Amino acid sequence: MDILLLVLGLVCMFLGILGSFLPVLPGISLCWLGIVMLYFTSVIPVNYWLLGITLLVVIVFSIANYILPAKGTQRFGGSKAGIWGTNIGLVIGLLAPIPFGFIIGPFVGALVGELFFDTKNVEQALKAATGSVLGILASTFIQFMLCVIYFGIFISIVWEYRALLF
Repeated sequence: MDILLLVLGLVCMFLGILGSFLPVLPGISLCWLGIVMLYFTSVIPVNYWLLGITLLVVIVFSIANYILPAKGTQRFGGSKAGIWGTNIGLVIGLLAPIPFGFIIGPFVGALVGELFFDTKNVEQALKAATGSVLGILASTFIQFMLCVIYFGIFISIVWEYRALLF
């Protein structure tokens, strides 16, 4: 049973790293679940501090994941209409069955919000929409790095208890 949980945890890790790039998979949450799987084994003693801190990071980042694109829009001169457009576009882009919808949606949403509701010129609207894309890319990069860190934690736990697991 321990080997099965180890393999399931490893699968969660790989899916989590893949999910840091694919918006349909909750990347960092899957990586955290992979760490939790290790603690379900009979060999590895539960470390509540590690689980609690890593869960807190998952929760904080999951919230920030939706805030970063809007902050990118705002940082590049976007108005409230552009920020709302970014958020609405992000949700529509995630649900739309188009490739890269999670990038295209916020870009188009910010552009539409700026052009039609804030009456800015096209150059400023494109700048704000570019900010939303940069926010998404920053969010993706942070999520990937956190998944790699969680994978490192997973490997270090397995390495520490390798003699008992195998």
